[in-house]
Amino acid sequence: MKRFALTAATIAAFAAAPAAAQDAGVAIVGNDDAEIGTVLSNDGTTVVVDTGTHQVPLGTEAFAEREGVWTLNTTKTELDAAFGQLVAEQQVALEAALVVGAEVKTADAQALGTIDEINDNGIVVTHMDQPMNLQRDMFALDQDGALIVLAEMAAIMEALAATAG
Repeated sequence: MKRFALTAATIAAFAAAPAAAQDAGVAIVGNDDAEIGTVLSNDGTTVVVDTGTHQVPLGTEAFAEREGVWTLNTTKTELDAAFGQLVAEQQVALEAALVVGAEVKTADAQALGTIDEINDNGIVVTHMDQPMNLQRDMFALDQDGALIVLAEMAAIMEALAATAG
């Protein structure tokens, strides 16, 4: 039988380690003791909580454990309102950026081209003299506020080649 010894330092390291709290499916409770929602995912840095209205990404540091229950210092109503406001502000900024002549990058930060046309069928971006019609929901703003397409250049080129062939 293999034996191991737990030293005070080992026990302290386990106690000090951040809890891998919010596993998928775990209920999150607000400061009013009502359920806010459930965890969809946790990548160790960002926890996505599904409130039923929104899928809200939050830093792991936003959570606390109280009596075996994971909590946030807010209510479902407050969280939904704050995230809804943020989404609305981001949508306004995106709409302002979607203009003819705007430079567009890919999700992997490569220059894709410029917007040539905005119509009911989508947004036409020209890359190397090749126009492509992209759906509006493929566009976003990156962390720096630059207009991007939510796809990497290789995937876009592969899709273009498939439609051309």
